[in-house]
Amino acid sequence: MKWETVIGLETHVELATQNKLFCTCSAAFGAAPNQNCCALCLGVPGVRPVLNEKAVELAVRGALALGCRVETVSAFDRKHYSSPDLPRGYQITQFYRPLARDGTVRFAPEDGRECVVRIAQLHLEDDAGRQFHDRESGCTRIDFNRSGVPLIEIVTQPDFSTGDEVVAYLEQLKSILTYLGVSDCKLQEGSLRCDVNLSVRPVGSTQLGTRTEMKNLGSFRAIRKAVAFERGRQIRLLESGAQVVQETRRWDEDAEQSLPMRTKEDARDYRYCPEPDLPELVLDEAWVERLRREQPELAAQKQVRYAAQMGLSPYEAETLTQTRELAEYFEQTVACGAPPKQAAAWIMGQVLRQLSQRGLTAGQITLPPVGLARIIAMVEQGRVNRNTAVEVFDAVFEGGDPEQYVADHALEQVSDADAVCAAVEQVLQQHPQAVRELREGKEKAFGFLMGQAMRALG
Repeated sequence: MKWETVIGLETHVELATQNKLFCTCSAAFGAAPNQNCCALCLGVPGVRPVLNEKAVELAVRGALALGCRVETVSAFDRKHYSSPDLPRGYQITQFYRPLARDGTVRFAPEDGRECVVRIAQLHLEDDAGRQFHDRESGCTRIDFNRSGVPLIEIVTQPDFSTGDEVVAYLEQLKSILTYLGVSDCKLQEGSLRCDVNLSVRPVGSTQLGTRTEMKNLGSFRAIRKAVAFERGRQIRLLESGAQVVQETRRWDEDAEQSLPMRTKEDARDYRYCPEPDLPELVLDEAWVERLRREQPELAAQKQVRYAAQMGLSPYEAETLTQTRELAEYFEQTVACGAPPKQAAAWIMGQVLRQLSQRGLTAGQITLPPVGLARIIAMVEQGRVNRNTAVEVFDAVFEGGDPEQYVADHALEQVSDADAVCAAVEQVLQQHPQAVRELREGKEKAFGFLMGQAMRALG
């Protein structure tokens, strides 16, 4: 029997706010354990939440970019479950009346197909703390710094069928949200996490199979492997006559297999109820429309413009729009007078090489765009050759004036034909043996004479 896979995603994205969702504690990553927490973060009775307006703004910006319908009235609910990193015994989320619904994301997997995934809803909620399991001591330690950090949860319809599609969607989602400044989407820091709901069914069937949920997959590599493993596991169960159990599973990176955590809860198991300490969230329609008008140009839009207006290839356009910072650096370099194709070549070659060697991001480029434009102009004008220009670029990447560096090191090419001819005549007279060898067809003599002429010209 042939089987097909049906996948839906629940993606949790930490918002790029300074403070947590319902208190003034810092939401920054990397502090010492339990430094950024207060009575509200720790679930002390009697402490009431106050909503962070910036988190609402970022959530709305994200919803608009994903084509969602933003609800002008939404509300918060309590989602009850027991976990050591959830001290008050419930999470504040939006279950009955979410912030936004009915969006779409378009993306292309590696095979080049265009895929469209439907967004069922996008809602606000606060994060739980983090558990750290020490295998040697058998102890579990809890850090509540993350408790209360603002999240948006983006829930899709079951529109995926492969791990490659899931990863391509997440890459597109990451691009959109980082361009907007909604989140840094750093998987290694947990600011982008994904739960995969997966089931299999016979090809041609319209009835969904029993699904399992794999929690908090934190890398694209893990997602691909987890999808492949869980698909195979469920098919083996069904073909042996067994049943798939609806459950929550975790991905064991070392063993490269999914393992059961608990029976999968239904909505009734969470005992959702309205959050009594928070009023309805009412948004002004004019404010939402202002945010819509302020949306920046996203990567996909830039790629179309770069191809149409600047003559860049799809590969060049895609590379230059990897991040908003890199695209802005390219556009500023062009604005300083560099031809778009030359600016693209230098950024894709030399700039990305330097960033890779130094472990920097595009937002940490120290050579200003005008400096790169000057280097490109010197090559275009014939003042320096390409190899010399790369030397200049490397020398001034961390700071310095390209023009001054060329002058200080006498790197400018001699363009006076009479001066070049005089130098060549002098070299030929000084090295008659090399001239004879050149006339005999010995190619090494040509390189020697060329080197002497370059030395004479400095």
